[in-house]
Amino acid sequence: MSDTPFGFGLPPEEPENGDEGKKKDPAGGGQGGQASNPFGFGGDGGDNPFAAMFGSLNPNDLGAAFQQLGQMLSYEGGPVNWDMAQQIARQTVSQGTPDGTKDESVGPAERTAVEEAVRLADLWLDGATSLPSGASTAVAWSRAEWVEATLPAWKQLVDPVAERVGLAMGDVLPEEMQAMAGPLLGMMRSMGGAMFGQQIGQAVGVLAGEVVGSTDIGLPLGPAGKAALLPLNVAALGKDLGVSKEEVRLYLALREAAHQRLFAHVPWLRSHLFGAVEGYARGIKVDTGKLEDVVGQFDPSNPEQLQEALQQGMFQPEDTPQQKAALARLETALALVEGWVDAVVHEAASSRLTSASALRETLRRRRASGGPAEQTFATLIGLQLRPRRLRDASRLWASLTDARGVDGRDALWEHPDMLPTASDLDDPDGFVHREQLDFSELDKMLGEAATKGDAGTSGTGPTDAPDTKSTDGGKGPEDQGPDSGTDGKDDSDR
Repeated sequence: MSDTPFGFGLPPEEPENGDEGKKKDPAGGGQGGQASNPFGFGGDGGDNPFAAMFGSLNPNDLGAAFQQLGQMLSYEGGPVNWDMAQQIARQTVSQGTPDGTKDESVGPAERTAVEEAVRLADLWLDGATSLPSGASTAVAWSRAEWVEATLPAWKQLVDPVAERVGLAMGDVLPEEMQAMAGPLLGMMRSMGGAMFGQQIGQAVGVLAGEVVGSTDIGLPLGPAGKAALLPLNVAALGKDLGVSKEEVRLYLALREAAHQRLFAHVPWLRSHLFGAVEGYARGIKVDTGKLEDVVGQFDPSNPEQLQEALQQGMFQPEDTPQQKAALARLETALALVEGWVDAVVHEAASSRLTSASALRETLRRRRASGGPAEQTFATLIGLQLRPRRLRDASRLWASLTDARGVDGRDALWEHPDMLPTASDLDDPDGFVHREQLDFSELDKMLGEAATKGDAGTSGTGPTDAPDTKSTDGGKGPEDQGPDSGTDGKDDSDR
């Protein structure tokens, strides 16, 4: 998977051995002769981004190649050409993984094994969490089925980022020139949507060869209520661990089922996480100077020009307090989800699976060394997850279980303002022993006050005015200080 397909980070490094590898075009073109051969015709295309889309390109392929190029130029949809993304992802999956494993349909025996593993996992989780089962069905997916099932979630994640570039393309020219440059800008938007689609499709296709379920990156990528495992990838993960495939499958089923419980019974969580991603994307700024150069020199016969601009740092996160706060909120939210799942699954599995601790550490190291979560976020929105936060969150949830019990720990998911913050992950003991406001009681108080207020305005007289001397010691909700559930922290800390 490309580390910087959307232009985050540094340009590609030069070859270590001088001019070996990528040589300059004798005619003065770019690396690998791409400028003189922009579409990769005649050969495998090298690093050409169109190679994955156009295939090996012999003369018999020219008709299909030009047809796809026409589709790119005629695209009039949103910021990402998702039809192209789907096509590229399926093609990437069909090529197989680097170890030579090809995708294959899931047989009846594997489907039954996954269903039984999820059913047993749910039974074990009943004693480890107060949240009831969230999986109405258990499914076994091939890699291609995973691509199809998760594309709607990828749209929600990636569109806000891609839209930033699309909007910037219309802002780089003076207003009086935009009307004249309309056709050019329209062509660039079409090409931009195609480029994003090509790169997202390739990233998702590679990811399909690595993930083991629908929640590997801490977000609910699949349909609600469907606990999913990919038997082919589950087998690949456990191949060199010296652990029976039944134990590996059951441990991963525990993780998938735990995620499903959380997303099913914490109704605000999905929108909170996706909203945090969108908030982070809003803070991304586009290098308008570089984009102006691209617009001014855009050559429709060389679509790789826009691709190269995307790869060379066209946009990046803003170094502002608001952007840093958005990043902290997103990282903390993802860490809390993954930390809770890690703690709950360990509690359910440690006394039942002999390899529970080894499997737990394997998955932690997989994340720390650049597993699916980190790679995906770094690829698509330039976000680097911090594995240290995941371990900190897991320790905090385990401490909460010891101090407050399962019910007290899980009750924190009732309201987003009850959850630990980034600073709480640095001081878990302080959070564990801090008094927490019961937000259900606060909501009840506010509802009763509103009801009495409505009754007072309907002519019932002043004696029906809301009684502000309630259980808060004579203070109404508007009089309570920062200690009433937010621990003195404003929204920028969350």
